[in-house]
Amino acid sequence: MARWVPLRHNEGMRHAPDPYYRHRFPAEIIRSAVWLYHTFSLSFRDVELLLAERGITVSYETVRRWCRKFAQTFANWLRRRRSKPGDRWHLDEVFIKINGVQHYLWRAVDQSGVVLDVLVQSRRNAQAAQRFFRKLLKGERFAPRVIVTDQLKSYGAAKRFKSPRQAQQFLSAHGLIRQIFHPGRHHLSAAEYRTYRAEAFEAWAEITSARTAA
Repeated sequence: MARWVPLRHNEGMRHAPDPYYRHRFPAEIIRSAVWLYHTFSLSFRDVELLLAERGITVSYETVRRWCRKFAQTFANWLRRRRSKPGDRWHLDEVFIKINGVQHYLWRAVDQSGVVLDVLVQSRRNAQAAQRFFRKLLKGERFAPRVIVTDQLKSYGAAKRFKSPRQAQQFLSAHGLIRQIFHPGRHHLSAAEYRTYRAEAFEAWAEITSARTAA
């Protein structure tokens, strides 16, 4: 289960422009839309409906643009705030169809089920594996003690996409954003879960603020 370390004062924020600049809707609505979409695996139309219930009129296409622009940035900041992963990493591949063409979704998690990284590729060979390992090790800045392959269940978020790029954009952000609010509650007491949930909301509020998200 991931834990979240606080940002040091002005870490990554010096001279950062406001990422919400020139957006008609306030930052609170934009980050709420991104949170709803990725945390609950909703459709863009679902998010549009939930916002409408709150009196916020916004089209699902606008929600789509927000998620495309902000989700990966938010996920990158969450990754920086995440504590050191476990030393036993599990790797697997999931087959996904994109416009009728088979692709491979490479995924890595640690022994606690924390998603470390994902990569959509068109081939399944040594070169593709090396590319994924380089991306994974560069992003995590830690090396595992043990690597276990092909022992994971299918990735529930692996569904049909219009292009490999679209799949990569969604999946690379989705796993990390969703996971901070789904920590495996059956392993936690009620008090532990409430503490974790409070920390997750605090982390989300901090990384999606105008000062840190750029």
